Amino acid sequence: MRYITIALAKGRLAKKAMEIFEQIGIPCEEMKDEKTRKLIFTNEELGFKFFLSKPSDVPTYVEYGAADIGIVGKDTILEEGRSLYEVYDLQMGKCRMCVCGPESAREKLQHHELIRVASKYPNIAKDYFNNKKHQTVEIIKLNGSVELAPIVGLAEVIVDIVETGATLRENGLEVLEEVCPLSARMVVNQVSMKMEQERITRLINDVKKYIETQNK
Repeated sequence: MRYITIALAKGRLAKKAMEIFEQIGIPCEEMKDEKTRKLIFTNEELGFKFFLSKPSDVPTYVEYGAADIGIVGKDTILEEGRSLYEVYDLQMGKCRMCVCGPESAREKLQHHELIRVASKYPNIAKDYFNNKKHQTVEIIKLNGSVELAPIVGLAEVIVDIVETGATLRENGLEVLEEVCPLSARMVVNQVSMKMEQERITRLINDVKKYIETQNK
């Protein structure tokens, strides 16, 4: 029996995902050791391997078959644009991708003016403005606090993830438009889905059943 390999986005998401796997009968004791330097964790008995990865790398591991399954945020899936199957919304880590800025920028969005947009997610921003709004914009990629961009005059608006909106309000910014809802998703390699259809489908169904009973 070959291993089914699962890539998990590091952080809160990985912890929550492992709790779900444990609940459906796929525990991985090795991963509970906070001090471990191991990179790959195995459940020999059931034939599963797990590894932690930077979120933006999870879709790459899955597309190329280094992982059969990945657990990662929808924002990363959209930004990376990899060829894979998105099979289930885990309904965890819910938030929104939004266009944000000062109130004064609202008019520029409505009138489709040529503006600068700062974002950690240039592909999502580009797709939204080019294909949904049909507005010509200049996209500036930033890696740090994008909220700074409108304040210091680098860009009129930003495209960023919004959970509570507290950081925006503290800096005199607000949500001007919603791009899309976000949450954690389960993705599967296209070849693995054919080769290991039975085991992967069973895993997806077990996860679905568990989450649906939790959300009742």
